Amino acid sequence: MSPDDEDYPEWFKRRRKAFRDPFFGDVDRMFREMEKMMEEEFKNFTEKVPKDYVRERKLPDGRTVREMGPFVYGYSMKIGPDGKPEIRQFGNLKKSLKGPQVKNEREPLVDIVETDSEVRVVAELPGVEKTDIKLHGTEDSLTVSVNTPQTKYYKDVALPRKVRVKEARSYYKNGVLEVVFPKAETEKEPKGEPIDID
Repeated sequence: MSPDDEDYPEWFKRRRKAFRDPFFGDVDRMFREMEKMMEEEFKNFTEKVPKDYVRERKLPDGRTVREMGPFVYGYSMKIGPDGKPEIRQFGNLKKSLKGPQVKNEREPLVDIVETDSEVRVVAELPGVEKTDIKLHGTEDSLTVSVNTPQTKYYKDVALPRKVRVKEARSYYKNGVLEVVFPKAETEKEPKGEPIDID
């Protein structure tokens, strides 16, 4: 962080000033080390950004600025039927051993809702037309893809139960895609006949 702190919001400046109090000891030093690490990480990341995500723009005063993006990363979390948290990532940034990687396709935010009789997949796909969306289903997965010059989405969704793909229904409205699958009948154990022992 620069010593003048002009670029930071007022609430952040107040909190930072509080941490400079001797009562907090080395907290300020810890924040500075974290800032250095984040700056270094960001520098490494910007060196690996694909050319498609880098643009230059002239400002009215004649200066040229370099812009990067769009970069999207997020996650959703909900409690599953077993009581355990389910975390799903979305966006076009992926972690790797070489640091964050930018993917050409953005992974949409997806939610799966299971009822007694069906599996419902809801995906957020803002900025696309219904005709741009391609769906491919199997008995245990759904692939959602969009490939237009402006917008690219891709997501493979593992379904929690086997479904009847041929009976699937889908709807798209206001940037939200919904695909509803009836659950496949579970195979029952063959009943057979009891055998008496002589």
